[in-house]
Amino acid sequence: MELHLKIIGIVLPCLALVHIIFPKYFNWKEELKPLSLINKQMMEVHTFFVAFVVFLMGVLCFTSAGELVSTPLGKKICLGMGIFWFARWICQFFVYSSKLWRGKVFETLVHLLFSFLWTYLTGVFLYIYFMA
Repeated sequence: MELHLKIIGIVLPCLALVHIIFPKYFNWKEELKPLSLINKQMMEVHTFFVAFVVFLMGVLCFTSAGELVSTPLGKKICLGMGIFWFARWICQFFVYSSKLWRGKVFETLVHLLFSFLWTYLTGVFLYIYFMA
């Protein structure tokens, strides 16, 4: 399981860095114009902090894989991360509309890629808590 945590420790910081392109890719300059200043800034700040937490999760997994697998505290941390990624998995299928990706090649590939990633992350972290 330590190898899986090391892999996650590489993948999550990369995922966090992808958030850098969000404002331009999603055209936030125009899309967020109608929002009040507080809502616009909340969107930007929350995006930053989600990316920051994902980055730190990756660093933790990469630098502390052994402790996460073999200590009671590490397993509890894995339970928390497993619940976090399971909640994200639920959003992938039950919050985001399939209208966003269905019939669109690139968006469908992204949907499938992230569906797999959320499943993998959830599975690894919950496996460590319940089985390792």
